[in-house]
Amino acid sequence: MTAPIWQRTDERLGRFALRTLDPDTDAPLLHTWVTHPKAAFWLMQDADVTRVADEYRHIAAHPHHDAFVGLWQDRPAFLVERYDPAHVELAGRYEAADGDIGMHFLCAPTDTPVHGFTRAVITTVLAWLFTDPTVRRVVVEPDMRNRAVHALNAAVGFTVVGPIAKPEKNALLSVCTRDQFLAATRGEVPA
Repeated sequence: MTAPIWQRTDERLGRFALRTLDPDTDAPLLHTWVTHPKAAFWLMQDADVTRVADEYRHIAAHPHHDAFVGLWQDRPAFLVERYDPAHVELAGRYEAADGDIGMHFLCAPTDTPVHGFTRAVITTVLAWLFTDPTVRRVVVEPDMRNRAVHALNAAVGFTVVGPIAKPEKNALLSVCTRDQFLAATRGEVPA
């Protein structure tokens, strides 16, 4: 198992960490996550394990895109993708700025939800992204219909730029600066 590249302790929920995703080793687990009904917005509902492994091999080989497995209490619990939106996902679809970084995240399905878990995950991901001093703002483009994630994004400091058409979905482009994130989390997470 790959060692964590970053970790943070949530005051209420404990230790969160990130490790680099291994497409071959992690594909069977990721397959259960991305094909679960609650992951409909991940757009991989009909994928088999081979397709999941292929997708993450492609991401691992891409110079502007990478993926990580998020750990909670040392167990895989969420998936994170980081990308350069000037080259991946949003290339030519929005006005990119120096210091932009794109992000996707997916929490693993569970039969026993933990109150505040998803917010702790997105807080962890943003705190990690903002440890890079060259990152000025995080850019996201969730599906317009995903109201739960829009509310979550707003809670951690994202502001809506507006709708954006992508080949696979109509998305709501939103951005979050370091200052917006710190203000929304009341400075609980160090920059």
